[in-house]
Amino acid sequence: MSEHVFKGVEIVGTSDQSFSHAIEVAVARARQTLRELSWFVVEEMRGGLQQERLEYQVTLRVFFKLAEHEGGAAKDSDFV
Repeated sequence: MSEHVFKGVEIVGTSDQSFSHAIEVAVARARQTLRELSWFVVEEMRGGLQQERLEYQVTLRVFFKLAEHEGGAAKDSDFV
């Protein structure tokens, strides 16, 4: 059995289409910055009214696997 350590970070995605689209927007952006994304948890869903239009907002916690190093501690650059 392999052993891994994961880190979670909180992000917020928004959309003028739907909650589902707000999730897709947030995850797509996280993939541009974070390596080894593994899963996410929807922490909160809420809506806003922006100039008479609905805005869907989701708070996610995304989790990624921390890089493994031989004989040393992880560097800050390993987290993003």
